[in-house]
Amino acid sequence: MKLQFWFEFASTYSYPAVMRAEKLAEGRGVEIEWKPFLLGPLFHAQQGMKDSPFNVVPIKGSYMWRDIERTCEKYSLPFRRPQRFPQNGLMAARITLSLPQAERGNFVKAVYQANFIHDRDISDPQILHAAARRAGLDPLETLSAMTSETVKNELREETARAADIGIFGAPSFVTEDGEMFWGNDRLEDALDWAVRGTLRPNTQN
Repeated sequence: MKLQFWFEFASTYSYPAVMRAEKLAEGRGVEIEWKPFLLGPLFHAQQGMKDSPFNVVPIKGSYMWRDIERTCEKYSLPFRRPQRFPQNGLMAARITLSLPQAERGNFVKAVYQANFIHDRDISDPQILHAAARRAGLDPLETLSAMTSETVKNELREETARAADIGIFGAPSFVTEDGEMFWGNDRLEDALDWAVRGTLRPNTQN
């Protein structure tokens, strides 16, 4: 059983989902497929926005920051509001795509921790170098993906794929039978559906 986890490194609500996903998935026998993409192009194409909706609508942003504090407290996750929002997760996304699935999780978590715990600039190669090292990767080899034309194209394709399947925000989860769930608070529902999907009879002729 697999569950696609579509995320954007600048996404606030992706942070608690990232930190919870693997343990919850393991308990249900589900494999997480880490799928980084860029929200900026989707916001612009779908809604005509050139910034996060939490910045475009300040009252919504104020609510979100307080809600994230409550959410992280609920799950005993440390949280520090970054001085810059949204951060530029382009390079981190490229690096993630260059990694085998088995190596993505630890790196993804290390980058989110740098952003939402330590308030580091995740577009800074030194910060990404440190994240790769904490994830048990070879930092120099890992960071070479930042300038790879192949990986650049792959990220563009993944972002287009996200739009094609109807993703409009992060985190989003897609099951093997195509069901989509949006939001950290839908992670458990997505995992449960992924499990039930393998038990439902095939009704196709």
